Amino acid sequence: MAATETNMIPLGFKAPLFSLIDTVSGEILSLEDLKGKVATVIMFICNHCPYVLHINPQINLLVDEFSTKGVQFIGISSNDIENYPQDAPELMTQHAKEVGYKFPYLYDESQEIAKAYFAECTPDISVFDKDLLCVYRGRLDGSTPKNQVELTGTDLREALHAIIEGRTVNPDQKASIGCNIKWKKV
Repeated sequence: MAATETNMIPLGFKAPLFSLIDTVSGEILSLEDLKGKVATVIMFICNHCPYVLHINPQINLLVDEFSTKGVQFIGISSNDIENYPQDAPELMTQHAKEVGYKFPYLYDESQEIAKAYFAECTPDISVFDKDLLCVYRGRLDGSTPKNQVELTGTDLREALHAIIEGRTVNPDQKASIGCNIKWKKV
């Protein structure tokens, strides 16, 4: 799996709308249904990526800390399940339960949503304000599975605090690094 960085496109883009199957509830959920009152965190993740597995505990802590403050977290998996069957929807359901996700874990079968969000890797994290404009695009923190840096969620946590407190999110943002999204062969 090739280590890939987030495509650091300019901030301020409007979150593309979507309706996708939630592998946890089995319902079709839209961005309009899910968006947070204060902020929406959209994370492109998957079941098997070691970078995502590494940050899962901190993601769950961030959800616990911020979901009561008007922040909605959304996980989306866009991997090609024909070549990566470990990311199939039924295994997403199982994985979400095992890991303890407290957010919708959506399946992007067509991969069109990943493309619309310019997602490149897992994890690929974007934060949108109450108007669904992107104010943060980057990493959870500086920790990776191999670098021995403590997993803290500092970068994402600071961005969320800024939004909640009405401050401007620091524009000096570092790309996330992870496994490349497994694109379907065309």
